[in-house]
Amino acid sequence: MKSGAGMPLYWRVCLINGLVFVVGTAALALAPVTVSATVLVSEAVVLVVGLVGIVVLNSVLLRASLAPLDRLIRLMATVDLQRPGPRLPESSKGAVEPLVRGFNAMLERLETERSRSNAKALAAQEAERQRIARELHDEIGQGLTAVLLGLKQVASAVPEDVRKDLLEVQETARATLDEVRGVARRLRPGVLEDLGLQAALTALVTEFSSHGLHVRRVTTPGLPDLGAEKELVIYRVAQEALTNAARHAQARSVQLSLQRQGSSVVLTVEDDGIGLRGAQEGTGIRGMRERALLIGAELTVGRGERGTLVRLTVPLEQP
Repeated sequence: MKSGAGMPLYWRVCLINGLVFVVGTAALALAPVTVSATVLVSEAVVLVVGLVGIVVLNSVLLRASLAPLDRLIRLMATVDLQRPGPRLPESSKGAVEPLVRGFNAMLERLETERSRSNAKALAAQEAERQRIARELHDEIGQGLTAVLLGLKQVASAVPEDVRKDLLEVQETARATLDEVRGVARRLRPGVLEDLGLQAALTALVTEFSSHGLHVRRVTTPGLPDLGAEKELVIYRVAQEALTNAARHAQARSVQLSLQRQGSSVVLTVEDDGIGLRGAQEGTGIRGMRERALLIGAELTVGRGERGTLVRLTVPLEQP
């Protein structure tokens, strides 16, 4: 039989109980007390004190041995794979330490697999967005452009009473073409690939401002190159935060800030809307968290000075 950390928990509990009973028996045997046929009050007091001592000693020893199990249970109840948390402290002593190490290793594997799955899913999502954006631009966009040119030619050849109705159809087609182009830009931020993050955020702010939301942009000049993956995550988080502010927060103004703070680049989006009000996080916020995890960034969504505050802290590459 192994002892110490290698001893199974069952045999460790049996050993502790047996040791306590042996100590209690030896104490009663060696103590200068006797038990009469009819138990006296003084003898009953000694027996009760001995029994209480045995129970207390047994409880203390078992609690010391099983305390890591309580910590493990508390941690298991608070684990959130979307927010990697602390691990249980490991040591080389104790019967439950193999269980603690196994649980920590299981969390590592789960987070690794989740990260890989999320990366594949988000990559597939981006690829699908680019495909849809190309189809909108190349097929539907070109088709609507041809319709506009045809309507323009027809408008010059129809009677005056029909031309007015035809011009209204032409304006509807033009507005639809603009909307299709806007959807294509949101699905595939070509300006991000061509001109960089600063220009992409400027275009994003301009787009939301044109729809009635006052957006103020604050950026630090000369930000370091973050790489395509991190810049895409920052852009998508800013896009989702502005969308939430416009659709759900009933906000009238938003401040978008991208600044360097120490060894990190921090994106903040704060609106003056109604706030979260205890509502559960939706798919948009969960999507932002998944993107942040992919690049090792930290995302917080909570109450700001005015409304909802979204903060994304992206660590810079270490030299």
